[in-house]
Amino acid sequence: MIDDSAKSPRTARPTIRDVARLAKVSIGTVSAVINNSERPVAADTRDHVLRCIAELNFEPNNAARNLKHQRISSIGFIVPDLGNAFFVDVAQGIQSVLDNLDCLLVLCMTWADTEREEYYAKVLRTQRLNGVIYLSGTGLPSPSLVSLATKGAVVFVDECLPGIDVPFVSSQNLIGARSLAQYVLGQGHRRLAIIGGPRGLWTSEQRQAGFREAFAGAGMVPDTVPVFRGDYTEQSGRRAADEMGALAPAERPTAVLCANDLMAIGFIRRCRELAIDVPRQISVTGFDDIPEARLLSPELTTVRQPGYDMGRAAATLLLQGIGALAAGPEQSEFATELCIRHSVSRRVQG
Repeated sequence: MIDDSAKSPRTARPTIRDVARLAKVSIGTVSAVINNSERPVAADTRDHVLRCIAELNFEPNNAARNLKHQRISSIGFIVPDLGNAFFVDVAQGIQSVLDNLDCLLVLCMTWADTEREEYYAKVLRTQRLNGVIYLSGTGLPSPSLVSLATKGAVVFVDECLPGIDVPFVSSQNLIGARSLAQYVLGQGHRRLAIIGGPRGLWTSEQRQAGFREAFAGAGMVPDTVPVFRGDYTEQSGRRAADEMGALAPAERPTAVLCANDLMAIGFIRRCRELAIDVPRQISVTGFDDIPEARLLSPELTTVRQPGYDMGRAAATLLLQGIGALAAGPEQSEFATELCIRHSVSRRVQG
């Protein structure tokens, strides 16, 4: 007769109870061996338990062990995608903090889809993760995210969401966008257009507000500047170039302010295909300063935000919040930097 109480690892994942049953010891003894606790366990008993663990191919639940001992085990990072090099910088900054800890970074890409954001927030809420760093691609709070935030182990980075009060790491988007628009205006451009980011995203609204402040400061009426709505992808920049390229040359803007680098790159590449010279006929700017901005021809005038440092700050704030790191001063807002290159030409009026 087969004793099905000791389950084969082929049919079910063995538990600590299975190990204890096979070794004919208590669960507490097995736990003491696994955790190298101070509880005395005879050497021959320890060896016997270890042989049983190997025989069953038992893998301890590290998350449960670490939580019990107030150590971290895994951190989730919800992000739209890794096609944007800025998001990669944030992820690398997070990982750099975790490198010296026994902690797994769980990456969840949502493709800026509301259903996927809700799904991952729900999954992470029900798992034994110690915390979550959240970079929204939609700007919409999901019910599961609200529930997750109430547990006190969520940090927002780059994008914040309305109605959820959690630590937030950002850069000075409005100030950076304003300084960029002021530079373009200082080069003599007055016939302008904006390729904005997705509606509802904090970064998109902040950057557009910065542009508008610069327009108002130059005596322009901000509402007269047309806004082409993009989605932070290269393809949306290409679509905007098609729309502007269809205009008569005298009606086209002389400068286009893009809310991120990917859209600026798509715009410039499509302009090249349409035989529209950048910057002689249309000047173009971006935001983020991803590596491609410096490899583009012409090199892109843009605003740099420190994604790597923002990722490090978000991870540090999260670990401090859950008690895995000692509390201390940590930066939550980062300065931006204007990067003047060759995609903006001087416009002679008249």
